Amino acid sequence: MGLTIAHLLDRGWGSDWTGAATVIAGVVSTLWLLLYGLQRVKKHRDEPPIIASAIPYVGHLLGMALFGGRYIKNIGLRNRSTPIFTLPVPFSRIYVVTDPSLAAAAQRASKTLSFSPLVPDLTRRILGFSPASTAIIAQHLDPTDSSAPRGLMADLHDMVYAHLGPGDALSSLTKLAVRDLAAHVNAYAAAHDRDPETVPDLLVWLRGFVAQSTASYLYGPENPLAQDPELEAAFWDFDHGIGGLLVGVWPAMTARKAYAGRERLVEAFAKYLEAGHHLGPGASDIVRRRVEILTAHGLPMAEAARSEVSFLFAGIVNTATTAFWVVVHLFARPALLRRVRAELLAGGVTELDFGGGKPTRLLDLESVKAGRASPTLGAVFREALRTGSDNYSTRLVKEDTVLAGRWWVGKGAVVQVAGGVIHADEGVWGEGAGEFDPVRFLKLEEGEGESGSGSGKGGEEKQKKVHPAAFRAFGGGKTLCPGRHFATYEIVAFAAMIVLTFDLEAVDGKGKPGGKIVVPAKEDGVLPVHILEPKTPVRVKVRVREDGGEIVVV
Repeated sequence: MGLTIAHLLDRGWGSDWTGAATVIAGVVSTLWLLLYGLQRVKKHRDEPPIIASAIPYVGHLLGMALFGGRYIKNIGLRNRSTPIFTLPVPFSRIYVVTDPSLAAAAQRASKTLSFSPLVPDLTRRILGFSPASTAIIAQHLDPTDSSAPRGLMADLHDMVYAHLGPGDALSSLTKLAVRDLAAHVNAYAAAHDRDPETVPDLLVWLRGFVAQSTASYLYGPENPLAQDPELEAAFWDFDHGIGGLLVGVWPAMTARKAYAGRERLVEAFAKYLEAGHHLGPGASDIVRRRVEILTAHGLPMAEAARSEVSFLFAGIVNTATTAFWVVVHLFARPALLRRVRAELLAGGVTELDFGGGKPTRLLDLESVKAGRASPTLGAVFREALRTGSDNYSTRLVKEDTVLAGRWWVGKGAVVQVAGGVIHADEGVWGEGAGEFDPVRFLKLEEGEGESGSGSGKGGEEKQKKVHPAAFRAFGGGKTLCPGRHFATYEIVAFAAMIVLTFDLEAVDGKGKPGGKIVVPAKEDGVLPVHILEPKTPVRVKVRVREDGGEIVVV
């Protein structure tokens, strides 16, 4: 075992490469067998089953780097009978939860399993905070610890939940956002009423509405995206390169586009804040409060600008991409689209015909929020999230913990609730869980709770109850998205505007319309930091509907 290449050459084996290669292969094989065996050794008798990697310890990390979220999802689907399993990695463990009831147990163990300790390093890597700002962010992270002083993240947490939880603040912000979206949709429809446009990428077209509107209702007319339209491209460069930024190895070179896009956004937001535009009449109260808290805890404006980039990101990315999946699923299914339009016109929209033109349509926001405007549209929204969201709820194990009275997880390891595995599990959602079937979210009986399709074939069989922790699109437990109510209302209302105002036709590679819109596969070979984008663009011709009048949100 102590032989080296130099020793072999010194012993006269320099001309006998076959013998040298045999010895080296033996050494490598012995080392591999040793490491492979070691990675299969449990740290505790109740540690979850170990899924060993063919390349000991580093193989799983390589798999995640090469194949993104699809790697762990495939492992989970191949081991459906195992509610939690262990992935050995260098110096630690990753425990992957694939069962809803066990996910709920992990959520309840919030004192020993927490996302908070991971926040400072993640934000430093993604947003480029200075060491001084990172130190401020790391102070007193837990908002539920009443014995500790209030830290920056705890104060931001409480403020955001106050603004985005049910109440007057949420209602006010929702109406502001939806009315701003309606203004952008109406302006586009007026400009293209007699001029259909060929759109090479439906996702890009839809997210243009969302990006400009979000920047407007949050940051007012002086928002950076309005001042410099090229910043939207920088924003998407940043978004698409977050994986490279997370690696954190010389990001200015290894994640150049993302790094450059982020820094352009930071510079623009720094100018916005230093000019005091966040205090102007057009900026939202939630932004004013955020900046007040950031600076009160000692962040300079230049660093507060980095935090505002993350807030804009939170407001745009999932909203735009989810809206895409809702819209493309509807227009790919004409019967479903007709049903949603009929429900909207019967339950959520009032038409006012003043004669001589298209009717004005009053969109009842309260009806949208209550789900009355179109129950089918609400079901399409949830099913789009179920089939498109492969996200992970990640927690650091602060102390050795036993989950559900059975599974031991060790201090210093990471627990990941694999949303993609749970969302695709037929044991949870019924036969055909891999198919898009919004009927699984429609109630078949009065008063039935959240349910999944018992058949996956149009919902003909009675639906069965689904564990509340099985729907992972908004996370769960203490990391449950505070903006889930706002996002739901905004996306459903935006989708309603699109289906009422426009007709979309598929366009072939030569720009000719006609044919059926096809739902593309999702790009699941990346880190699932948000709802997944499509693998290929959807080319469409956008026409304003003959009866598609102005949308007014009431």
